[in-house]
Amino acid sequence: MLNITEIRKDFPILSRTVYGKPLVYLDNAATTQKPRCVVDKIEEMYYNLNANVHRGVHFLSQEATNAHESARLTVQKFIGAKSPNEIVFTRGATESINLVASSFCRAFCKEGDEILITAMEHHSNIVPWQLQGDIKGVKLRVVPIDENGELHLDELVKKISPFTKLIAVTHISNVLGTINPIEEITKIAHEHDIPVLIDAAQSVQHLPIDVQKIDCDFLVFSSHKIYGPTGIGILYGKENWLDALPPYQGGGEMIASVSFEKTTYSEIPFKFEAGTPDFVGSAALATALDYVSEIGLEPISCYERELLEYATQRLQDIKGLHIYGKAANKSSVISFLVDGIHPYDMGMLLDKMGIAVRTGHHCAEPLMKELGIQGTVRASLAFYNTYEEVDALIKGIERIIKMF
Repeated sequence: MLNITEIRKDFPILSRTVYGKPLVYLDNAATTQKPRCVVDKIEEMYYNLNANVHRGVHFLSQEATNAHESARLTVQKFIGAKSPNEIVFTRGATESINLVASSFCRAFCKEGDEILITAMEHHSNIVPWQLQGDIKGVKLRVVPIDENGELHLDELVKKISPFTKLIAVTHISNVLGTINPIEEITKIAHEHDIPVLIDAAQSVQHLPIDVQKIDCDFLVFSSHKIYGPTGIGILYGKENWLDALPPYQGGGEMIASVSFEKTTYSEIPFKFEAGTPDFVGSAALATALDYVSEIGLEPISCYERELLEYATQRLQDIKGLHIYGKAANKSSVISFLVDGIHPYDMGMLLDKMGIAVRTGHHCAEPLMKELGIQGTVRASLAFYNTYEEVDALIKGIERIIKMF
């Protein structure tokens, strides 16, 4: 059982006011707030351990290197990876997907080959593959969803062809909240000798993840969505795949030897980490993961599911309100529209009441087209949100409806 009152004390921003009203922060799918321990870690790193990693023999450099590599071990443990060599630090889930798209297509794709994605993907899992379409001539094939926002595996199987080189799928939709059956998807893919990339940007903060159990070949997520700092993320890749992929960027850190005639590259994961890494961000990310682990993802998931069910029921009782995404297996996102009210107007007016929600297409324009709408209002929950905050959202929506 979570003590939400005590947890909220760890997040100073939750006690502030907006337009004279208590802040109700329901935009967690965009970014989560940071506990005090994460910000303290950033301060500690800059004030006490600020030295470039891997290259120095002096004390500070070795301390900073130890903190950075210890963070890699923390990530490995958090997602159940077999080896720290399978953990690559990037600038976020977006760069992680771009890395795989660029290196994988360069090594393994030719014109006419296909990448299989779903209709519910974030732009970050669409555009990088389209860029490779321009470069390598690969094509996207899209698995459709049904009226509830669910993916049916028989539709996925139908889309697999001899040209399918990789399947890239979101674990949880950032619009619909749908939790996709990624273990089953991976099993089907591997029966066809196809590797799988999982976009876990919307799931790693809500559900326990074990990459060995899932058996995915690649998995990506961003620090800032799991209570850590911005500007750093993770690419997990099985060792055999990371060994097989060519480097994504060139420069310092990722080399074994450089001459004007030839360069040889470092072993993984350093082969993919050109330049000075964000060693402050990695330490702060590790602190965020330790914080989540101490609370426990199982109780977090249980509480968030109960809060989601409560919020969904309350919203469904509002006349003229339509929820998009009604999958049987769903996470902490509710996207909705109210008859006669533009989502931007709803978001702006809720903001004046101190309630932060997201409006627009949520970086999922193809999904919006599939749904036949331009955008939605999105309320996304985290474990520090309360039933009282959900009630405030309901009252705010009802007040706005009366205004219109």
